Amino acid sequence: MKCKKCKQPAIIALRRHNAAFCREHYLEYFYGQVERAVKEYRMFARDDRILVAVSGGKDSLALWDVLLTLGYRADGLYIDLGIDGYSERSKEKVLYFARERGANLRIASIKEEYGLGIRELARKARRAACSVCGLHKRYLFNREAMEGEYDAIATGHNLDDEAATLLGNLLNWNTGYLARQSPLLEATAANLVKKVKPLYRLTEREIASYAVLRRVDYIVEECPMAVGAKSILYKNVLNQLEEVSPGTKARFLFGFLEEGRQVFAGEKEEVALKACALCGQPTTAEVCSRCRTLRRAGVTL
Repeated sequence: MKCKKCKQPAIIALRRHNAAFCREHYLEYFYGQVERAVKEYRMFARDDRILVAVSGGKDSLALWDVLLTLGYRADGLYIDLGIDGYSERSKEKVLYFARERGANLRIASIKEEYGLGIRELARKARRAACSVCGLHKRYLFNREAMEGEYDAIATGHNLDDEAATLLGNLLNWNTGYLARQSPLLEATAANLVKKVKPLYRLTEREIASYAVLRRVDYIVEECPMAVGAKSILYKNVLNQLEEVSPGTKARFLFGFLEEGRQVFAGEKEEVALKACALCGQPTTAEVCSRCRTLRRAGVTL
């Protein structure tokens, strides 16, 4: 197996591209995919300040590493969810990464904010843990980005994540979500920061390979709250299709973004946003979902 570019021995084969690469040219390929995503969707400019949401996993830490390597002004944001054991281990990985690269890191803690970890918060609010987690992460992402005057929030969502989300939305005909699914979510209010997904062109396997080559130390275990999530089922289905027909996931996602998304454009609702009466963050209701969840959990606002 030889490198497609230099014909030297290859270390990584990418079946969906019918290609193999040596270390140097694999990294070149990887950086090129990120740069292509950034330019194609005009995610951010060279002088923009980017806040990277880092969890300690391979995707988010690889994204932070890529942006720093490419010379972007990227700081990290770690949200401590207060999950016993898991949060401590993931936080260690993020702190180590920031220390080794001399990068700036912001930390927000759910437990310090509310006096409860995310599991206890979800239990008291009588809601699914992943749902509550998503609510509070989105709130903290935006709050920290606004306070730090960042131009964009970058997340480590990859091709597998986006294809699985697309499959779930199609199976359930979530037309509103289909209309909005994109690697770029523009800010629709003055107190919102746009969100971007620079890794959407790369698979989990490709990102894991990058992390190994760049010696990015990450937490291998999945979040314990993700057990049983439908997204894992959708990923498994897509992986089976990919095994039989390499490139299926990319064709599915990219085809939708290029051709299919416009079909659902009419389903995109124009909603009037206003400041939440309790926290001031944008919402369509008098009180946002995050604050309503906290009140149900008995947290004093």
